[in-house]
Order: sequence, then C-alpha cells, then structure tokens
Amino acid sequence: MASEAAEEANVPAAAAAEAPTTGTEKQPHKLERKWTFWFDNQSKPKQGAAWGSSLRKVYTFDTVEEFWCLYDQIFKPSKLPGNADFHLFKAGIEPKWEDPECANGGKWSVTSNRKANLENMWLESLMALIGEQFDEADEICGVVASVRQRQDKLALWTKTATNEAAQ
Repeated sequence: MASEAAEEANVPAAAAAEAPTTGTEKQPHKLERKWTFWFDNQSKPKQGAAWGSSLRKVYTFDTVEEFWCLYDQIFKPSKLPGNADFHLFKAGIEPKWEDPECANGGKWSVTSNRKANLENMWLESLMALIGEQFDEADEICGVVASVRQRQDKLALWTKTATNEAAQ
C-alpha cells in the first residue's frame, strides 16, 4: 500500500520531466553567487541615532534578469536624494565595518563632481562584480555609490586590507 502511494506521488514528476518544451520558456541566467542591494538615506538622521540605523536591506538576487529589472527601475544613483547611498554587497555581508567579512578590510574610493560619471562608474562596477570579472573576487565585499552635494563617491570594499597582493 505504501509503495503504491509512493508510485502515485512520482507520476506527476515523471510526466512533467517528459513534457515537451514550447521553446518560448527561457531559463534565467544564474549568477555565480547571490548579491544584495542596500539603501541608506542619511539626509534625515534622527537625533542620537546610531550610524547604520537607516541602512536597509532592499533585495537579494541571483540572476542576470533580476539584476537588470532592479537596476533599470530602482538602483541608479541619479535617482538618489542627497546624502544617500546605494550598496551592492555579496549576500550575507552587511555594508558595515562591524560585519566580520569587512572588519579587517579596506576600501578603494574615487570621487566625481559630475553625476553622469557616478552613474557610469556605478554600472560598470556592478557588472564587473556580478560578472565575476575581478581576479581577486573573493577579496571583494561590495561597492557603494554615495551621492553628496559637493561630490559623489564610489567605494569598493575589500575583505583583507593587509593582503597587499590582492589590494
């Protein structure tokens, strides 16, 4: 009796496995790892609030298609208010120096006085990260785009500041 129930349970799975595809169904393009977008709006800090209290996890993704939907609709620095940051970090790593993955790290920063530069640098950095284009990809925690009144900044956070070869 138990074996009959097990055989019946497997019928739909076997039928689905043999079902022909129409050719219109496309499989998503999986990334090597999951990534998380974070948002931090420091333009209206609350009196006495600890740093990072306005930091919010927004979305974790692991496909090319999810990335482009998010980027096209939401995550462009030109859409940020002043004193706000977008972060893209490996899933499981918070964009805080207190995170164990970042605690011994450092960052490479570049500033720009032109908004268009930040937009281009941000997109190029995102594509390089999710496309695993860095030789030392395991040493990178994430990237931050910071919109400020005087100049914008892009910062690449690394895991181990003392690893000179990777830096």
